[in-house]
Amino acid sequence: MANANVIQAKQDAVDVVTGKLQGSITTVVADYRGLNVAQVTELRKQLREAGVDFQVLKNTLLRRATAAAELTELDAVLTGPTAVAFSETDAVIAAKILNDFAKKNEALKLKGGVVEGRVIDADQLKALAELPSRDGLLSMLLSVLQAPMRNFALAVKAVAEKEEQSA
Repeated sequence: MANANVIQAKQDAVDVVTGKLQGSITTVVADYRGLNVAQVTELRKQLREAGVDFQVLKNTLLRRATAAAELTELDAVLTGPTAVAFSETDAVIAAKILNDFAKKNEALKLKGGVVEGRVIDADQLKALAELPSRDGLLSMLLSVLQAPMRNFALAVKAVAEKEEQSA
């Protein structure tokens, strides 16, 4: 009976991780070997404040979850100590926080991840981390859309002032 309970508990854990893999917009896999407790605590705090779920998971558990989620290409980076960050709301925030933390703490190494169902390597993950946040991109778009109207308004104002001066 104990074996059946243990097997069921492990299957439940795989199901939970599979659900997180399928439900997250971005999943980042990192090697945390060499970080001390204070550094890991600080990293967890930053991720928690951003709404990112961060867990240290066994590679065998992750491999079973990637198989169930049909993301077996991720198995190539599942070696050594593995920490996983799941972001369900923002595609960039988990990669950005981990990348910034890795710049300050060389012990943290980004291995790869999944973005919107597509497996990416560490270089692509770093490129994603360098992108502005969603809010930053939206503000850039808004300023680009406002520029023609602002320029037109300034031109009309200049013409009006010129007409006023000549009259």
